[in-house]
Amino acid sequence: MENVIEIQNVSKAFKGFKIDNLSLEVKKGFVTGFIGGNGAGKSTTIKMIMNLLSPDSGDISLFGMNYLNNSKEIKERIGFVYDDNIFYDGLTLKHINKIIAPAYKQWDQKQFMYYTNLFELPLNKKIKTFSKGMKMKASLAIALSHHAELIIMDEPTSGLDPVFRRELLDILHHIMQDGERSIFFSTHITTDLDRIADYIAFIQDGQHIFTKDIYAIGEDYALVKGPLDLLDSDTEREFISVQKANTGFEGLTENVNSIRELFNNEVVIETPSLEDIMYFMKKGARHAEFI
Repeated sequence: MENVIEIQNVSKAFKGFKIDNLSLEVKKGFVTGFIGGNGAGKSTTIKMIMNLLSPDSGDISLFGMNYLNNSKEIKERIGFVYDDNIFYDGLTLKHINKIIAPAYKQWDQKQFMYYTNLFELPLNKKIKTFSKGMKMKASLAIALSHHAELIIMDEPTSGLDPVFRRELLDILHHIMQDGERSIFFSTHITTDLDRIADYIAFIQDGQHIFTKDIYAIGEDYALVKGPLDLLDSDTEREFISVQKANTGFEGLTENVNSIRELFNNEVVIETPSLEDIMYFMKKGARHAEFI
């Protein structure tokens, strides 16, 4: 299966933080959700994918090409949707169109007019009058108007109300129907990914934890709830991490079959949310630091 993004053994160090030997693949024709807590390295990774930061080591390729030799061709084929305004506030969308259109060989004016109409974006009002959601839609309209094959979205739904977020997800679902586009969707609102993502890439403390089919995640991990008296030093080893309270325990495991054999019907086994997985993975990592 063809990959639109390949990150191989990439490292990038800052004071107090580093991306450490990161390898990650993003498949063509799918929506890949990119998750991780604040400070996990999502934005740094995206900046390196966009060639806004250079890795200290390792290789990054898009469409099988690298920025050193094919920068212009890569930029022609990608669109970026950010969580904030990337345009000059004093310009109108009509003016922005005139500035941006010549930069792309495949700019399609009919597509631009179609999406500005679909998104109900005024052409003659200054960007500073746009709401956060309208600014995000303007970025998306521009990305789609030069037929971007890869759309990179960095926290696009942050700060949007639930109705607007759902509308955006419906739009993204619609534009993915032809199978020709790919979306790399970074967000901390993991419930959005339940509606649209095909794959989930999880990064924590600058390290790649997994990339999995979203349906496989529910098969690979389980959230287990039960009374405290079932836990001891041996049974706790079956969990990635455990949260204890007076009323019982809750833990994340990859050993679902082992848990069933060990506890029989004494525990409740549920499918974890992406948020559950992020929380317990982080808790487990912190616990390991002190062992």
